Amino acid sequence: MLNHDSNNRNIVFLSTSLPRECGIATFTQDLLDQFTGLQGFNTPRVIAMNNNETYQYSDQVMREINQDKLSDYIEAADELNKSDAHLLVIQHEFGIYGGESGEYLLSLIERLELPYVAIFHTVLREPTAKQHLIISRIAKGSVKVVTMAQSTLHDLTSIYNIEDSKIACIHHGVPYVKTAPRAELKVQYGFGERKILSTFGFLSPGKGIEYAIQAMRGVVKRHPDALYIIWGKTHPVVKLETGEVYRQKLTDLVSEFGLSDNVLFVDKLLTQEEVIESLVMSDIYLTPYLGKDQAVSGTLAYGVGYGRVIVSTPYRYAEEMLAEGRGLLAKFRDSASLEDCILELLDDPAKVEAMEKRTRELGQTMMWNEVAKSYAAIFQEKISQSKLADRSVI
Repeated sequence: MLNHDSNNRNIVFLSTSLPRECGIATFTQDLLDQFTGLQGFNTPRVIAMNNNETYQYSDQVMREINQDKLSDYIEAADELNKSDAHLLVIQHEFGIYGGESGEYLLSLIERLELPYVAIFHTVLREPTAKQHLIISRIAKGSVKVVTMAQSTLHDLTSIYNIEDSKIACIHHGVPYVKTAPRAELKVQYGFGERKILSTFGFLSPGKGIEYAIQAMRGVVKRHPDALYIIWGKTHPVVKLETGEVYRQKLTDLVSEFGLSDNVLFVDKLLTQEEVIESLVMSDIYLTPYLGKDQAVSGTLAYGVGYGRVIVSTPYRYAEEMLAEGRGLLAKFRDSASLEDCILELLDDPAKVEAMEKRTRELGQTMMWNEVAKSYAAIFQEKISQSKLADRSVI
């Protein structure tokens, strides 16, 4: 059913999968791509979680699950049990599974006979009773739980009662893309020598972009060459529910404040190369997000990975990643605070240079080729332990 060098390990990921527009699909693809070149593993396969859309998947997808169809979960578990898969890797985010808070996933894991590792993309400090039950049950049945932030370790043990020894903390991976230097990219994109501030990712109201736009009013008085670029299209779920209401609100703000020369929207789904180029050409990367409990942010991880100076609101992941002088934290929903942080950096190039150096040191440990080795070690260890446990004593 899978690939074949019979001495190698067969890994299956349960996840959304490209071309579905989803951060977890990108995460899974980046990790899977690394395993294609790692010794001791056959090319991993994917069981793709579907919403109500139809996708043209590559042949790495071995089967699909309609997230709202309970029988698909049971059939997938049965297929895995009959396969030569050694380990299932579950990417967990509440919204990609069906039932209340994604409870249909429990039907799959309760029927599953092979070991699984759970990667938690969201760790809630105040879960509902159902969310608490789901995370606890997933963790209990797993051979290992992975989180991407040190700040969530305590929550996993104290709130969800997961044993310390079962939890691993592994950085969110960042892809390595070779690009031209900052100055060359600015010229290539037509921005000359302007000071570039940027945010990338799916646009949605939780991103707090309106506060950054308001902050630009004061920034451009001192730095008229400053340009804030908002890269990315509206989140598919947001677009389905409310259309382009949020984007329109933001563009109206730009007009109202007379910032059309200082704020630019790039309304498209970026390629990986475009994402990295957008970061490399940036002088400051902004994440003015509104949710204080956000434990992981892929976009912030990318910013750190490429050694950018970051101005962020103090959500959990930002507090952790920007510690030790790797960036500046502004207050939530406070454009004046964002403005102060931005000006502090634009007024002091030496401070920016020192911060970039500190951030780059951490960022180098977050590249996918390094991160994948940590996952590979866990997968090998857990498969070996499982094989030993399966041997009967004569």
